[in-house]
Amino acid sequence: MTVSISLIIGVPVVIGVFILQQEALSLISNLIYRIKVGYLDVPDSLKDLPIIGQQVKDVLWRINKNPEGTLEAFRIWVQSHLYYGKIAFDVVFSSLAKLGMALMTLFFFYRDGTSLVRQIRQALRNIIGNRIDGYIDSVGTTTRAVVYGIGLTALAQATLAGIGYYFAGAPSPILLTIVTFIIALIPFGTPFVWGGVSIWLLSQGHTAEGIGLALWGVLVISWVDNLIRPIVISGATKIPFIIIFIGVLGGLTAFGFVGLFIGPVVLAIGLAVWREWISQHKNEIFAQQEVMLSDSRAIDPVHEPE
Repeated sequence: MTVSISLIIGVPVVIGVFILQQEALSLISNLIYRIKVGYLDVPDSLKDLPIIGQQVKDVLWRINKNPEGTLEAFRIWVQSHLYYGKIAFDVVFSSLAKLGMALMTLFFFYRDGTSLVRQIRQALRNIIGNRIDGYIDSVGTTTRAVVYGIGLTALAQATLAGIGYYFAGAPSPILLTIVTFIIALIPFGTPFVWGGVSIWLLSQGHTAEGIGLALWGVLVISWVDNLIRPIVISGATKIPFIIIFIGVLGGLTAFGFVGLFIGPVVLAIGLAVWREWISQHKNEIFAQQEVMLSDSRAIDPVHEPE
């Protein structure tokens, strides 16, 4: 299982990085070529925007008027900000190290996970009591539901969106697919990506491609989100979808990427405690009513209360 998961993660990442490098080089080369020939431009809809439209025109005029000076200024800026490359390298190296530790830990979880969970369950039962079983079951169910409902849904949406970008002729489809996957982890965030690409295609005069991508997004990409996510999460956990939605956004704000999964789990535990407290309160009221009813029968055994 560890080797399989490593291949499932590693192979797409390596292929994606290679393709992304090719697309980035192509994009940069095209940008430099346009600057050199003095033909850097943006859609007219952007230049016609109020307030910033005139500023965009002025910047384009200065760049196209002196392309060599623009490239030299860009080289100087890159040289003066090389430490950003070091920061990016440190982030990549740290992420790879965390991934390696996660895979190593995963091996031991697969091998000894059942025994470990049994010991943790017994230790918590010694502290809290038997009701800890319900909490642990709620945590496990919610975690699986969130991983399937958010992670797999985001992967499915990104894959479908990537197909749409490719056939619509959008630039750098792999890069857009990766961005779509990241944004799709946030509920209702995907339309901002494929919608923006569709608007860009329309602004470039690709009317059929832009409308086609918009229809693909509404009828296929969003359909996957609206169908799978609520059914998997709310159906499996019996938790209202709004709770999951708040948990995802709150966890993302408080804990970063990991908070996508921590937030819903915390709210699931809180909801389990709330439901248990409500149930106990109802049972206490019902027991009090039974006591009062038995007392009334003992006082007046002939007249039975309605």
